[in-house]
Amino acid sequence: MNRVWIYQADRFLSDEEVTRMSASLNDFISQWAAHGAALAARGYIKYNLFLILEVDERQASASGCSIDSSVRFIKSLEQTFGVGFFDRMKVSFKDTSGAVRLVGRNEFEGLVRSGEVTAETVVFNNLIQQGEELLTNWEVPFRESWHSKVF
Repeated sequence: MNRVWIYQADRFLSDEEVTRMSASLNDFISQWAAHGAALAARGYIKYNLFLILEVDERQASASGCSIDSSVRFIKSLEQTFGVGFFDRMKVSFKDTSGAVRLVGRNEFEGLVRSGEVTAETVVFNNLIQQGEELLTNWEVPFRESWHSKVF
């Protein structure tokens, strides 16, 4: 079973930033460990917006210390690239053309009120924690998401 952490950037990353950040991410993953045991992990960037970490917990579970080290790593990326990964005030979704958009919470609320965001609009549920959910519960229609209860 894979444990997942999704970090949404506060802006879209350029292709060059994704390349550089992916190299740093691969370096981090190659030495990421829990209590001295290497973690069976992978990390990648999707849609130039989401940094995703996955750990196969059948081999070794991520511990408090290893999770702390991943957070320190993400914070170092923030410093290096001038981007935020811990800003919870932005909402990501796919518009009618399928393009991923990132807007502030107030703007998103306005898009819901105006009808631009509908029950069928795909939103990103970055709260998921299991790898299987990446396929079934990460990109979900607005009506099935936690967003529909807030907005």
